[in-house]
Amino acid sequence: MVILFDRFNLPEDIYELVFATEQQAIVGRLLIDFMKDNGNEIGKTQMSMFATSLHEGKIVAKIPTPKFKGRKVKLSYNKRQFYDRILTPFRSMGIIDYDMYKKTYKLSDNFKKEMMRIGLLWSKELSKSAQTLIDS
Repeated sequence: MVILFDRFNLPEDIYELVFATEQQAIVGRLLIDFMKDNGNEIGKTQMSMFATSLHEGKIVAKIPTPKFKGRKVKLSYNKRQFYDRILTPFRSMGIIDYDMYKKTYKLSDNFKKEMMRIGLLWSKELSKSAQTLIDS
């Protein structure tokens, strides 16, 4: 996954930084809130039930964006797209970890650790001397 951002116009909301669309950011926030409400860890069955509820349009949520002004909104999101565009990126970025033995999804701080590692890689690159890559 590639995150492109403008450091002068960083959004206040991490979900707006991670996801390309407002709908994805809303669904991502719902998933994280659902996991927080369940002790930061949910099983495969709970994840599937959450995705199915979204797919069937059974989730009603109060969305904290100015566009909806805290109104309750009935949400619908395709189950396959949920796994492809929400859960998979969360897992690949280290926001959510999957324990294969316990078969549970758990919120993780690996995303923060990876961002720090990326910063260290850049610091290392800055300290290197120039390599002559351009032929004159």
